[in-house]
Amino acid sequence: MHELSLMCPEDRVEDVSDALDALDALSVSVEDMDAQTEAEQALFGEPGMPPPKDGWNRSRIVALFPDEAAARQAQDLLVLQDFFGGCQVLGIQEVEAQDWVRLTQSQFQPVDITPEFWIVPTWHEMPEAAKVSIRLDPGLAFGTGTHPTTRMCLRWIATQPAGSLGRTLDYGCGSGILAIGAAKFGAPAIDAVDIDPDAVVSCELNAQANAVQLNAGLPDKAQGQYQTVLANILATPLRMLAPLLCNHVQAGGHLVLAGILERQADELKQAYAPYVQLDVSDSEDGWILMTARKA
Repeated sequence: MHELSLMCPEDRVEDVSDALDALDALSVSVEDMDAQTEAEQALFGEPGMPPPKDGWNRSRIVALFPDEAAARQAQDLLVLQDFFGGCQVLGIQEVEAQDWVRLTQSQFQPVDITPEFWIVPTWHEMPEAAKVSIRLDPGLAFGTGTHPTTRMCLRWIATQPAGSLGRTLDYGCGSGILAIGAAKFGAPAIDAVDIDPDAVVSCELNAQANAVQLNAGLPDKAQGQYQTVLANILATPLRMLAPLLCNHVQAGGHLVLAGILERQADELKQAYAPYVQLDVSDSEDGWILMTARKA
């Protein structure tokens, strides 16, 4: 395989990327041309915040082609286009053949939630210390156990008294990792819901792979009240969902919220104050876990 590298100003990136896609590039990636220099720009904002701008002043676009002839043909066609003005060809070079599957798999190692509770990709041996485990591979839906928000939720689940989870709702289930974790720690009935149909399918497949029973579906699948309600989303949707989520928590039940930055704690407390008293129960890498028990 060969890669074609280009430099493009901000206003030409979309047109050039679309053209490369039309020219049958195997992949197209865009990065800051000035990365690791004094001119580097922080393009992406924090979760829930808009990005400071739509693109970098100068972007490096890298397109992958099956062979050198295809890469050169794409280059020759691009330089003739009006929208290529201001852009520059950086070069074409061969990409060393690699076992991409093995390389990708090597980036995902087993994750310890507690000393005895682990998230383990299927291509890894089970750690000797693991007494409880979830088998989970990276996929289309969020939740592999590597993000602090997911780890904190799972840690909370794992440290509850035996038999205390009760009927459980995982709202915004993604891969289903929290619902599966609840099943592993004794929740007798679990509903896992998400607005993304692909996440619902992923959740069902992951549950089957872990030999646990749960009911996955779109948000209208959540019915009635639950002893435990889990929601690992982001602060803005969590604020909007406050009445709905709290209504799903039965008297004496637990509400567990994640996807919240430390600086967002007060606004979440205020949003949920009419229903429950939220407290910070855990923190990791600037993220917090907030929990409440319904009176």
